[in-house]
Amino acid sequence: MTDKHILLVAQVVHERVQNQGWVVADCRFDLTDPAAGRRSYRQNHIPGAVFLDLDEDLAGPVAPDTGRHPLPDVESIAATLGALGIGNSSNVVVYDQDNGATAARAWWILRWLGHESVFLLDGGLSRWQELGLPLESTEVNRIPTHFDVCLRSNRILSTAELEDNVGEIHSQKLLDARDRRRFLGEWEPIDPVAGHVPGSICLPFTDFLQEDGTWLPLNERRALLEKVLGPDKDVEWSVMCGSGVTACHLAISGLEAGYKEPRLYVGSWSEWIRGPNRPIGTGAGVETGQQTADLK
Repeated sequence: MTDKHILLVAQVVHERVQNQGWVVADCRFDLTDPAAGRRSYRQNHIPGAVFLDLDEDLAGPVAPDTGRHPLPDVESIAATLGALGIGNSSNVVVYDQDNGATAARAWWILRWLGHESVFLLDGGLSRWQELGLPLESTEVNRIPTHFDVCLRSNRILSTAELEDNVGEIHSQKLLDARDRRRFLGEWEPIDPVAGHVPGSICLPFTDFLQEDGTWLPLNERRALLEKVLGPDKDVEWSVMCGSGVTACHLAISGLEAGYKEPRLYVGSWSEWIRGPNRPIGTGAGVETGQQTADLK
């Protein structure tokens, strides 16, 4: 497969957003303070940027059988995008504070809706500020447009499908982007149960980042993926995390490295544990994808 170029450095974004066909979307979000992203946006943002909220725009209401960030209603998110001036001909650049964790979800949602021309600002607003590029604090009101949806449902892995094939996922490679301690079942700061889907492989999205929040060079990210996926770029694979957000980070690196596009387990760990009879793995086996020894 041909490598895709999704990450854009700040200098390139600064040049391109001068063009009317480009739209920038601020996706900053804090799980511990959900209103912090919008507050930060009002304080300063990239000139011309609109705001997309993880909870309100990029996810739907939480139900008893869903994870923490289920998919948004298709008509609602399409209307939101259109109201923000994002149409089918727009080139969209998404960003968050630095590492792309929430911006990657916006990237994935747009692609799920059928919009392929989506990019991510490498290093986010932090990198933009380091370079002394301009900021503004005024609310941005773009001319509304219409966003037509062409839904890509084949990019989703459901809980039902995973339940049916949990013993066979080695052949289809399910990568978990969460912290290793959460995966191992040693520590869980968000969800009520610790551990992982049996047979899944731990590959934290943070392994793909440099200390300043920018992404590792592509050759290094490709090497990380090849270690667990192998050299075959057409391998079947899927990604998950706590709630279907940071998993999208792995999908971006996979596409840039030339791999076939993975499916996203949207419900992820926070949905998997809603079923009392679903198996939970803890302990070893995380680097090779071998079945874990301790199942609860």
